[in-house]
Amino acid sequence: MTSLVRELCEAMATWPEVNAIALGGSRTTGLASATSDIDLYVYAQQDPPLARRRELFLPRAAHLELDNRFWENGDEWTDHETGTVVDLMYRAPEWIDAALARVLDEYQCSVGYSTCLWHNVRTSKILFDRNGWFADLHAKAQQPYPAQLARAIIAKNYPLLRGANSSFPMQILRAVDREDVVSVNHRIAAFLASYFDVLFALNGMPHPGEKRLVEHASQLLLSPGSLCDDVNLILRTATSRKRKTLLLLLDKLVDDLEPLLARSALHSNHPRVHTV
Repeated sequence: MTSLVRELCEAMATWPEVNAIALGGSRTTGLASATSDIDLYVYAQQDPPLARRRELFLPRAAHLELDNRFWENGDEWTDHETGTVVDLMYRAPEWIDAALARVLDEYQCSVGYSTCLWHNVRTSKILFDRNGWFADLHAKAQQPYPAQLARAIIAKNYPLLRGANSSFPMQILRAVDREDVVSVNHRIAAFLASYFDVLFALNGMPHPGEKRLVEHASQLLLSPGSLCDDVNLILRTATSRKRKTLLLLLDKLVDDLEPLLARSALHSNHPRVHTV
């Protein structure tokens, strides 16, 4: 731990609402750079009072944003001594328990990013754990990837890469035809979200989230060798109105998944869209 993290952790550990504190993000996955944020997750039965948070953070903060509720509830600031951005998020223990249960026990998935919270807990470093609750959850997160979950993710997301009437390539081409660049950008982002959900699922690895996805994917055992180049070409072509070129690039990315699916133990459950 840096001295900054240690000081914050020691102070917040005295707050009666706090069950556990964990460090997450790139600083626990080995991909941190000199400019990486410090991502702290505070698991508490209720949000600590704003006055107490302000008293702790304000003396060390530049640009303090208190009680940010755009995504997860949290506080964010730049440490005035180190210039490091601190992103502190508050989570209810029951909420994260239920989120992991949906994935690891019930094998529920989503359209893209199905296992990101699992990855977050799995790679977290425990800084404080009042009664051992988070240690138990962290241990649960180390379990092998359930085959049923991988099959569910692929079955839900693969048809959206090709085959379904509402597949993302079909939506992208319709957006290109109407010269709707905002929609093109939005649907390509959705296409890539489902693509990486499938790729990480067939490798039996939790999805690490949107940052440095190509870098993470290149370390997978089953990953297209040209993935980085193909993704870059798709993004550069996205707003060029080159409809045929864009379709070929999207098709190639999915084509390269086919032999990987065939090599995996999931090939017998390879999803197809049934039409009538």
